[in-house]
Amino acid sequence: MVVIIQEDFWLKFLGFLDAGGFTSMAPFLKKLFPSIYHKQMDDTSTNQYCKFDSRILTLFTSSLYLAALVASFFGSTMTKKFGGRKSMMLGGIIFLVGAIINAAAVHISMLIIGRVLLDIGVGFANKSVPLYLSKMSPYNYRGTFNVCFKLMITIGILLANLMFASN
Repeated sequence: MVVIIQEDFWLKFLGFLDAGGFTSMAPFLKKLFPSIYHKQMDDTSTNQYCKFDSRILTLFTSSLYLAALVASFFGSTMTKKFGGRKSMMLGGIIFLVGAIINAAAVHISMLIIGRVLLDIGVGFANKSVPLYLSKMSPYNYRGTFNVCFKLMITIGILLANLMFASN
């Protein structure tokens, strides 16, 4: 279990923000969603459409997007009020707390709380890092640095999806 959660942490840490693919991994489902695991084992069809019918699993997966969205609004206010460095530090601390909670998760509620905290950190970073890059980079490289920031996130999402597609 800890290995799966640490994998989520490392994927997010390395920029793989869309790490929802591990919700289809058997050890993860067996530990935290046993009813879905047994349903998956009994299902012999190859149809992947609506395979998992669980509100808790949906909440877990969608908490990624919802928490990051809400945090991005607060991240802009924090960045405007306290500056990019402090905002990035706060986002990093919140992210670290979420990673620790996820690594120690033994129940789905801990997992959701940890994931929400991880994604609050991501939301803060998505607002403060581009602004900080713009302020700190030479004027003729500002666009390049900001495009590279978003490009690395996109490449991370692509690699995560490719990794989980092979499983």
